[in-house]
Amino acid sequence: MPPKKILNAKEISTILHRLSFQLIEDHNDFSNTVIIAIQPRGVFLARRIAKMLNKESNNIKLGLLDITFYRDDFRRNEKVLKANETKLDFSIENKTVVLIDDVLFTGRSIRAAMDALQSYGRPKTIQLLNLIDRRFSRELPIQPDYCGIQVDSRLNQKVKVCWDENDGEDAVYLFKNKE
Repeated sequence: MPPKKILNAKEISTILHRLSFQLIEDHNDFSNTVIIAIQPRGVFLARRIAKMLNKESNNIKLGLLDITFYRDDFRRNEKVLKANETKLDFSIENKTVVLIDDVLFTGRSIRAAMDALQSYGRPKTIQLLNLIDRRFSRELPIQPDYCGIQVDSRLNQKVKVCWDENDGEDAVYLFKNKE
């Protein structure tokens, strides 16, 4: 079965603008809000959102969070995991953290991200922004506060978000996992 294109570049752009305006409505000047991207795939989404937010506010603080060593499958995996960079040039203490990742699937990456954040301070609150919510695949009780679209997919399917900066196009595909 060939991959099915769920979103094209124009649809992604429309969704990113909507998500940005929702953040502006909820956070106003961003003086007590920080944006943190989950490495690696959440970075592309977070940078796009931050760029749009910077047009409205100069207070946007964007950080990158590596969750490799906080994952519950860290020692169970046969392949060697390569850690990414964590870059938080600001305090998250008593701030609202908007955690950003491209796809919400089981919720385990988000749980790992929340564990990792605790190493850097105690946020006032943590909110979650995802481009894609695979809502029927959750293993943990985690839901996004800001969601681009919900995709109903089977467990044997995969959602891939492509970014122009990394993949040469903006698109979202649904395809069957290789068994």
